Amino acid sequence: MTNFNIDVIKKNTFDAIVIGSGISGGWAAKELTGKGLKTLVIERGRNVRHISDYPTSTMNPWQFEHRGQLPLEVKEANPIISKCYAFYEGTTQFFVKDAEHPYIQEKPFDWIRGYQVGGKSLLWAREVQRWSKYDFEGPARDGYAVEWPIGYDDLAPWYSYVETFAGVSGNKDGLDELPDGEFLPPFELSCVEKHFKEQLAKNYKNRHLIIARKAHITESRPIFAEQGRNPCMNRTICERGCPFGGYFSSNASTIPWAQKTGKMTLQPDSVVHSIIYDEKKGKATGVRVINAETKEMTEYYAKIIFVNAAALNTNLILLNSKSNRFPNGLGNDNGLLGKFIAFHIYRARINAEYDGMLDLTTKGKQPAGGYIPRFRNVFKQETDFLRGYAAGFSARRWTYQDRNGIGETLKANLLNPKLGNWGVGSHIMGETIPKESNYVALDNSKTDPFGIPQLKISVDYDDNDEKMIKDFFEQMTEMFTKAGFKNIRTSDSKQAPGLDIHEMGGVRMGKDPKTSLLNKWNQLHACKNVFVTDGACMTSTSTQNPSLTYMALTARAANYAVEALKKKEL
Repeated sequence: MTNFNIDVIKKNTFDAIVIGSGISGGWAAKELTGKGLKTLVIERGRNVRHISDYPTSTMNPWQFEHRGQLPLEVKEANPIISKCYAFYEGTTQFFVKDAEHPYIQEKPFDWIRGYQVGGKSLLWAREVQRWSKYDFEGPARDGYAVEWPIGYDDLAPWYSYVETFAGVSGNKDGLDELPDGEFLPPFELSCVEKHFKEQLAKNYKNRHLIIARKAHITESRPIFAEQGRNPCMNRTICERGCPFGGYFSSNASTIPWAQKTGKMTLQPDSVVHSIIYDEKKGKATGVRVINAETKEMTEYYAKIIFVNAAALNTNLILLNSKSNRFPNGLGNDNGLLGKFIAFHIYRARINAEYDGMLDLTTKGKQPAGGYIPRFRNVFKQETDFLRGYAAGFSARRWTYQDRNGIGETLKANLLNPKLGNWGVGSHIMGETIPKESNYVALDNSKTDPFGIPQLKISVDYDDNDEKMIKDFFEQMTEMFTKAGFKNIRTSDSKQAPGLDIHEMGGVRMGKDPKTSLLNKWNQLHACKNVFVTDGACMTSTSTQNPSLTYMALTARAANYAVEALKKKEL
């Protein structure tokens, strides 16, 4: 029996364990295996293989039973997930349904999740902007949250590293507040989007409209061919999975790349219960994993562990990783684990019409629109609210059907829509301030189907957010008016936090172990062989879409971890 136990432990021992296979987990797998480490990648959801497991990726609208719409019974059974813009008949297989992983809303929070190999990298909006030095300096400047332990210069080479491999289309805009990257040819703004860009340049010194920077391949290169990926076909149904690999996902890129090394073991349908801490060794030694089908628990062991389960699930795992040394969760000496959760504001929208350029229209589709980088409080504090917001912007000709006539005349009218004015619109992407009152915690009585404590979520907006939304409406109304747009309308969806799908924090980076959980290398201060590089690690949120920063942080931390292993520091 002793020999049997030794054999099992040996079989279940790896150099590294990665928890999660989404955007950051995929990068951890790629980097660790590429540097020679025998790596176990644990995914709680099912296996999804590139191309073969995208069942709706090439379906036409008429091939769907409900023409892409959700049946009423599906909506009624999933009031939370049904709010997500990307949840429809062609994508239901990639979303966690409301009843599958229950959680407790102490305050309204729409938790959008994708449990499968690749995680939400199959579903994301693919917007990729670098942070600038001003974004990293924000907390130190205004004194809210804690100071970042790294700056732009620390991450810049890693941004370049991941951009080159993932493929990022964009234009060299030369903006100090939004650094340029390693870009493929950009998509193109429409004529009215270009008009708005010109009007901003004419009327403002520090407000810009640029083409969005997207994780889409727009030009063939050897590195993409080596991944088996091809240029984007502008189908704009990316959330169904792209058989061409035209946009970046773990499934099309990092996971197959890691698999090719022969060093990766991918284990789907495996729910991580907790991380094992050895008090004698003073470090983590492995993870406890529950088989999603049999509910059997197994332990796996490794020298280093990367926790990339997505922000809130990473918090959950660490909180549930209790021991005599860490009774309140792994690394939680200061009691801050799960606190200072932040997110992005997506509530506010503004729409208008433009009756110029009626001799022109758009043709076809493309996945990028306009992007307005943050212009409030960038270089100094100048408003009655902290931080700022970026904004999306798009313009497209409206069409309408002439419903006059009868018989053949009516039929011809309906089959030949007419062009109307240009419709223009913008939405806010605002930075929320991390607050101790915004937190997640384990419930003491309720458990999920695997016997793991359910997560309590208590996250809400505050007065700073309301002031920011008010300013967005005022400034965008002024900008729209100066551009000649008419019939300007503002709207506030009042949606709960979570629907932005940009939740961050809870295991934040920092310089001081008394006020943060992670150091500048994304290591737990109190357990140095555990790394967190997904959204949970973020000290603040800035306004940019966060995924590119997760990728860069992960590649940087993995490189450090391997070097530390070689030096026997872990």
